[in-house]
Amino acid sequence: MGFKAQKMAPFVSSDYALVFLSVLFSLAMHVAHGTNDAPALFIFGDSTFDVGTNNFLRTQARANFPYNGIDFYHSLPTGRFSNGFNTADQIARLFGYQQSPPPFLTSKKNEYNSKNKILQGVNFASGGSGILRETGSAAWGEVVFFERQVKQFALVRASLNGILGAKVDTFVSKSLFLISVGSNDLFDFASNHSGSIRLNAEQYLGLVQVTYYSHLKKLYDLGARKFGIISVAPIGCCPAITSGNGGQCVKALNDFAVAFHSATQALLRKLSSELDGFRYSLADSFVMTTTLLTTPSSFGLKETKSACCGSGYLNGQGGCVKVQNANLCKNREEFLFWDWFHPTEKASELAAKTIFGGSNDFVTPINFSQLASSY
Repeated sequence: MGFKAQKMAPFVSSDYALVFLSVLFSLAMHVAHGTNDAPALFIFGDSTFDVGTNNFLRTQARANFPYNGIDFYHSLPTGRFSNGFNTADQIARLFGYQQSPPPFLTSKKNEYNSKNKILQGVNFASGGSGILRETGSAAWGEVVFFERQVKQFALVRASLNGILGAKVDTFVSKSLFLISVGSNDLFDFASNHSGSIRLNAEQYLGLVQVTYYSHLKKLYDLGARKFGIISVAPIGCCPAITSGNGGQCVKALNDFAVAFHSATQALLRKLSSELDGFRYSLADSFVMTTTLLTTPSSFGLKETKSACCGSGYLNGQGGCVKVQNANLCKNREEFLFWDWFHPTEKASELAAKTIFGGSNDFVTPINFSQLASSY
């Protein structure tokens, strides 16, 4: 599989848009409210889920500066790569929380002083990170790769032992383990940053999936049973890529994302057959995003090529940095992309609602809401 830029072919039919709209309508009629039995959320992954982890790291992958957070509480740039809530927040809100649980590094700094916060969950996600240990380091500097995030959860698990005693196994087994990772692994390979230059794309994908398997198995060994997985979006269509390809999506990158989803689906089926009590929900971010790209007006979107905030062609040649005179759109709810890589708060909300209550067209074998209530 090569990475020569090619014009994007149509991804989905209008039937998907109709299904997508029906999901959003039904959720509008019944949105989850806070309850005492909401599951704890342990969140892993990259910048799509990061709510401030990278604020503590020596990395260029940071978002704790304006215009990021312009639509967050008090217009505060918290480290989220978004104008407001990101996808982790939006999913948490559907489960009854105000936003994502706080970053592990915040909890570590406070030495787990807040019992209640730990019992609601912890966010380990780190912008720029991936499944492989080396992913993101060449491009961004220090990141918390997935393996290290799992080790951080092991520390949280030990703290939960002290809080819950004999009840800890039941608590962890009922918690949701939400994971959004893989995009940066694919970006690194395409940019020759992966350190696996001798591997072809198929071999590299195999390496990524074997490593993914080991990390998920480790979480299982630590007591996790319910895995909510978000696959890779059409990364060849983000402004950082299309701005260097005449405004067109790079088909080879999108094909790689599709292959990643298929491999992840097979991986999860394997784990489910091998491990007693292993349950999963796999969200097809590729199909969800391409539905928005294909029929944006159905969802109130008008701009799907240019980023709302950034610089250069399509605002995709520089990050959303106010002090560097980044451009900022006014009609943020009409944009699919917030910056050169990430979705707007509106797009994240649309995705979360589909992940939470969507049909098998977008999330299989069950959605995240059904996963939470499964036994």
